[in-house]
Amino acid sequence: MNTPSQASPTTQDADVSAEPLFVLVNGNSFLVVNAMGDLNGGAVGLFHQDTRILSEYRLRVAGSRPSLLSATVSQDNVYFIAHLTNHPLPALGEESTPQGVLHIERKRFLWGERMFECIGLTNYSDQPGRIPLDLQFAGDFLDMFEVRGSRRAHRGTLTAPVVDARSVTLSYHGLDGEPRCMAISCSELPDYIDGNSLSLHLDVGAHQRRELYLEVGESVIVPTRERYRYAAAQARRMMRHKQQRGARLKASGRLFQAWLDKSRADLALLTAELPTGPYPYAGVPWYSTPFGRDAVVTAYQSLWINPSLARGVLAYLAEHQARETSTFSDAEPGKIMHETRQGEMSRLKELPFARYYGGVDTTPLFVLLAGAYARRTDDMAFIDQLWPALELAAQWIETNAGRSPDGFVSYARGEKTGLANQGWKDSHDSIFHRDGRSPEGPIALVEVQGYAYRAYHSMSEMARRRGALDAAEHWQHRAQTLQANVERCFWMDDQQFYALAIDGHGEPCQVRASNAGHLLFSGLPRPERGRAVARQLLTRPFDSGWGLRTLETGAIRFNPMSYHNGSVWPHDVALCAAGVARYGEHTGAVHILSSIFEAATQFGMRLPELYCGFQRAPGEAPIAYPVACLPQAWAAGSVFMLLQACLGIVIDAQDCRVVITQPRLPIGIDRLEVQKLEFGEHRIDITFQRIGERVTAYIERQSGPTPIKMDVRF
Repeated sequence: MNTPSQASPTTQDADVSAEPLFVLVNGNSFLVVNAMGDLNGGAVGLFHQDTRILSEYRLRVAGSRPSLLSATVSQDNVYFIAHLTNHPLPALGEESTPQGVLHIERKRFLWGERMFECIGLTNYSDQPGRIPLDLQFAGDFLDMFEVRGSRRAHRGTLTAPVVDARSVTLSYHGLDGEPRCMAISCSELPDYIDGNSLSLHLDVGAHQRRELYLEVGESVIVPTRERYRYAAAQARRMMRHKQQRGARLKASGRLFQAWLDKSRADLALLTAELPTGPYPYAGVPWYSTPFGRDAVVTAYQSLWINPSLARGVLAYLAEHQARETSTFSDAEPGKIMHETRQGEMSRLKELPFARYYGGVDTTPLFVLLAGAYARRTDDMAFIDQLWPALELAAQWIETNAGRSPDGFVSYARGEKTGLANQGWKDSHDSIFHRDGRSPEGPIALVEVQGYAYRAYHSMSEMARRRGALDAAEHWQHRAQTLQANVERCFWMDDQQFYALAIDGHGEPCQVRASNAGHLLFSGLPRPERGRAVARQLLTRPFDSGWGLRTLETGAIRFNPMSYHNGSVWPHDVALCAAGVARYGEHTGAVHILSSIFEAATQFGMRLPELYCGFQRAPGEAPIAYPVACLPQAWAAGSVFMLLQACLGIVIDAQDCRVVITQPRLPIGIDRLEVQKLEFGEHRIDITFQRIGERVTAYIERQSGPTPIKMDVRF
């Protein structure tokens, strides 16, 4: 999911960790502010289409920063709210307003590519006050990659501010020829206004409230209370709609339920409504844009409760599938997009990310997701629409695999501007040999072979459903051949584990990493080997106590503070847990879920993109990774995949059947209800109940044209 600079966070990146930050997202816009509601430069700001349009935005009361009482984002992720109070202020006459009698509420949201803010002033004094307010602002119009630390030889031109009675318009003419504008408008006539500030006095009576409205957007519009309330209602309505998609999960534990609710709210926050359907943007601040791998994994995580997300992801990625070859963008016909960007640097091809295809795993994951969606929904009409894209994707997998004597899917970047490593661990140092050497390409990652194996199987299943029996046999044969070759070439008998990768010389990277857990998720390993890997993933070299590390502690490049070489990534942990459960370690899956849940409680129920992989110590919290995205889509979605692994639930819509294998409930949860689980015209409510040492599952209610079968296997 990452771009080259991510492996080495920049100085500007480090500003993110200096103080608590709060995030709002709406479509292609997002806002990152400090607890005061201010923007102080660094990495915070109001961004639109990969451009920071507002870099400074500071409120001062009588020339000084107010005192912070509290700050939060509302439970539905619509509002940022800061509560502040005053230092002594000059009032009418010569006396000053006592400290702590003025309540200042800053309430802000995003809607329609605009930022709306209401500054409410409540005077709790028995004397009227005249409150002097100053707002300082600036827009640097930096490309996202400039904010992250990239340096450019040339930039476009910032034009002179346009100032009128109650607004200021800042503009930038980029080298790409695109004008970019930001207008700050005020509901009251300022006493003073110029290109980077405005000042005014608001009279607030004793025990009275006064409100000031501000808007930031492309055009000048006079803010009003009515506009603010209407836009807020629209924003909340849309967020409710997104959160109501899919089945509802009701747990008996209050904290666990809070984690479920927060995760659902974060997925809704990050999901954009595109013409092709809902699509989860990867994360804030660095990845608030469509990514291929992240979206596929996120959609797969939540597929069992919300298949509409998978449908939207598949439709979008099919529409943006590569049709030509480009070494600059690492594109080849049939390949599925890795990421897309809308900023000036990408548009000018200073970077290859306008539409970039440098992910070796996204294409098999796309096919894998389509097969899982077909099984989950029986929506073969949609699969028929996708079929040309699926065939192209499968042909790319087969063509790529044909370059390897063993039929492995591998990568080597086309140009130096692209990603050196093109799996999910795409840091420059994440793939290596046991002795620390960096491998020469093309590199075949172990988990990618698992994805390709499952993609072949998915093509076979879907082709058979469509009556193409010869094609089904072809893809089945491809899966079997790949499985045999992986078992022969990747298995390390002395370590009872699979190698991380095989380099361009055919030499295995004999490193134990979490990538092998993804291979278990795919179902490729033979049973005895899968169980051996699963048992090792649950041991201390991998298990930090807060989740599984990406790399065992004994590896030469292990570093618990690194981005990929020893940290804990919740989505990676969830895929490993699914693999562990697949090979019979159901108790281990429960342990993993419990560890991640306990970590979530230390992060305010919002799991970050990753955190450090230090061993858990009594009385200590997990250690944050300073520049992790928060929220992050596949981190938010991990709870649903972890829970599915524990419940052992699989939905077969074609057979109108729910299969539950050796169900387990999270530690401390005695009852969990899955309500309004839909497939086709059917709807079902399932309850999981702990009775002694055993967990039972039963249908609470169902509706539909035929009875739903439930097969519980203990």
